[in-house]
Amino acid sequence: MNAPSTNAPRTDTLKVPGATLHYEIRGSGPVLLMIHGGSGDAGVFEGVAGALADRYTVVTYDRRGNSRSPVEGPPQDMSVATDSEDARLLLAALTDEPAHVFGSSSGAIVALDLLTRHPDRVRIAVPHEPPLFGVLPDADEHIAFLRNVHAIYLRDGVGPAMEVFGARMGLDTEGPLPHTELPPQIRDLVTRMAANTDRFLAHELLPVTNHLPDLTALATVTPQLALAGGRDSRGFLPYRPNTVLATRLGIPITDFPGNHAGYLPHAPAFATQLATLLTR
Repeated sequence: MNAPSTNAPRTDTLKVPGATLHYEIRGSGPVLLMIHGGSGDAGVFEGVAGALADRYTVVTYDRRGNSRSPVEGPPQDMSVATDSEDARLLLAALTDEPAHVFGSSSGAIVALDLLTRHPDRVRIAVPHEPPLFGVLPDADEHIAFLRNVHAIYLRDGVGPAMEVFGARMGLDTEGPLPHTELPPQIRDLVTRMAANTDRFLAHELLPVTNHLPDLTALATVTPQLALAGGRDSRGFLPYRPNTVLATRLGIPITDFPGNHAGYLPHAPAFATQLATLLTR
């Protein structure tokens, strides 16, 4: 395990069936596993993880097929069950105790699946805006939209597809800062995410948004479940699936700063809200 400097995370890899996972560890205390969404990797949680490292052992990782977690053989469509098992294996390698699990977007779907399959491994699961569009009353409309995004990707490429997708998701579609004006770590993250976006559109967008949660199983573990959404996401599609889960399961949604990716621009406040939720 490598620790280049005092402030840098400890990094290592874990071999799992069909892939090798890159993971990072910061801090000490109860384990908090953070699972990124589509196109991301461990780096998207750097700010939040650093802010929580004084009270948690924060574990972040690149989900299989993203950035520094290569898969064996040709790329395959995302499987929620496989990603969930990866998360379980990572936790098993690091702790014998149940862990807190935070998931963002498709990572939130993985966190929910982990909770339903292995509730003994989870203290509190916090799914932030899982894109479970199949639970919505107008699911057919949104699934058709996502198929259209996929078709735009196949026809016109990543840029046009993400512009259409981002507008519906309530994401900031304005152009980023010039690459040379970004801090080196952010520059590296942006480069990695750009490479991951092609995989997201080709192999994750449709499989993950067609996934349906096991609501019967979730109903038995509601004390371990804390639904979360972005304060600025209200009125946008990513917020809505959790409102259905909240109604079906009889539990509230806790709003976090920002939108679907509020952990990036609002890391300190986001971390504070997460810590509060985990100590409820």
